[in-house]
Amino acid sequence: MKLKSFVAGALLAAASVSAFAADQLNIPVTLGVATGFSGLSLPGDGLLSGGSDVLTFTGLAAGTYNVLLNYSATNVNIQTASLNGQAPVFIFGSSFASLGSFNVGTNSPFTLTLGGTPTSASSAFYNGSITVTAVPEPETYGMLLGGLALMGVVARRKAKKAA
Repeated sequence: MKLKSFVAGALLAAASVSAFAADQLNIPVTLGVATGFSGLSLPGDGLLSGGSDVLTFTGLAAGTYNVLLNYSATNVNIQTASLNGQAPVFIFGSSFASLGSFNVGTNSPFTLTLGGTPTSASSAFYNGSITVTAVPEPETYGMLLGGLALMGVVARRKAKKAA
């Protein structure tokens, strides 16, 4: 029994650690929760090798999503960022710290591509997070308006009966 608990704990601990490496695959995303990522220059790793790092986020169904991206970098000049080939709308952007958003209509996986060059061979790294939220479908707004109208009718009836 203790062995099972130990193995389960080790698996959970390994799953909770942010991914390190140049190209990172299958980073699980939870709707509405910030998901961290990072890149660290390790011997033989090749941070931004070939000019870009590709991070693949999985775990979401098909739909339309708002994605908030933020990242910061040290000794790395990040020049481009794209999610499934779409450039972000930057709220604040520079080569060392950025905050931008995407409106993506697709299914999982999301592929984030960061392009740039390390400015130092040692101690170069970047880190950041994406937060994915669902965009309500038109039917959701219809239900909201229908519910508000129904509440108005009920309130008006009560006001007439009271008078």
